[in-house]
Amino acid sequence: MSADAPPAALPCLEQGAAGPESVLRNTPLHDVHVALGAVLTPFAGWTMPLRYGSELAEHHAVRRGAGLFDLSHMGQLEVDGADAAAFLDHALVGRLSAVQPGRARYTMICAPDGGILDDLVVYRLEPHRYLVVANAANTATVCTALTGRAEGFAVAVRDVSARWALIAVQGPRAAAILTPLTGADLGSLRYYAIDAAWLAGRPVLLARTGYTGEDGFEIYCATEDAPGIWAAVAAAGTPHGLVPAGLACRDTLRLEAGMPLYGHELTAGVSPYQAGLGRVVALDKPDFVGRDALVVRRDQVAEVLVGLVSGGRRAPRHGYAVLDPDTGARVGTVTSGAPSPTLGRPIAMAYVAADRCAVGTVLAVDVRGGHETVTVVELPSYRRTQEGR
Repeated sequence: MSADAPPAALPCLEQGAAGPESVLRNTPLHDVHVALGAVLTPFAGWTMPLRYGSELAEHHAVRRGAGLFDLSHMGQLEVDGADAAAFLDHALVGRLSAVQPGRARYTMICAPDGGILDDLVVYRLEPHRYLVVANAANTATVCTALTGRAEGFAVAVRDVSARWALIAVQGPRAAAILTPLTGADLGSLRYYAIDAAWLAGRPVLLARTGYTGEDGFEIYCATEDAPGIWAAVAAAGTPHGLVPAGLACRDTLRLEAGMPLYGHELTAGVSPYQAGLGRVVALDKPDFVGRDALVVRRDQVAEVLVGLVSGGRRAPRHGYAVLDPDTGARVGTVTSGAPSPTLGRPIAMAYVAADRCAVGTVLAVDVRGGHETVTVVELPSYRRTQEGR
């Protein structure tokens, strides 16, 4: 974005997630959410829209048309320098040196013991410049870890979160909505690709990524440009069924799509192998933080993340016990669960004992003292019929 970029980055620790006693921060779109009548809620140190009206209607709009999300609470860290690629290969579990400029990769940063500190999307903007997108609550943790791992590398790590607002357009009509607003060729922008573009007359980074299980785009823009871009997208999207969408429907959308959430499916006590995400770990790299521990943990997986579908009406929720249906013995724990608006029945994700993870295994969940029968199913519970890019 060079000359069009907003002000300079701030030091890492100034932009980390607020603690429980900190003053909540507002995104650049806060006044827009208030004007739309959003129900606001504290989330990861920010005041965020939970819903604007019916979260069920917002969920269905994303599956059938499109939803407009404010994701400006997410953390953005810039890594640049001659050793940027080698540094990220050392600091993260994936092989980021293999990512071509203009492309992105889902990866993780692990502790030396192999536990997950955060899951990340990393964009390679230029040969020696990357954008690392972290979960809001983990921004300071990730920035501190990267900074500590940078010793000996010709690289700079900066928290640039204050530069950016992040707006997502998710749903099958996303490309049709954005096409009149940009000169970019959206048809040629592949899934997990990013490009500099102009949108509604403003410079942006436009990525074909998302967290809903649908096609969609994430728009990185200057904070001062966010309200104008939001308004332009909302106006262009009205004929296509686009609605503003909050955190509540974002959670049910990602749950249906089998996408993990940090603090639920992913924690510092969990390895990528337990979470079924061993594919993101490049053990063939000669050295990276956590590698030795991950080699051991790969072969010592006692619990596995699975999908569950309930035969009853009551939804398993985070923290509920998963039980052997015959003995009542605890064999796992629900990490996320809710009624699925798309499937019409309760679904969940849970860690269960490795000998109980086979698809079709019948288990039970303790739902407030009553036992609901559940069946292990493949993840994700929902796949869009439209071919991805």
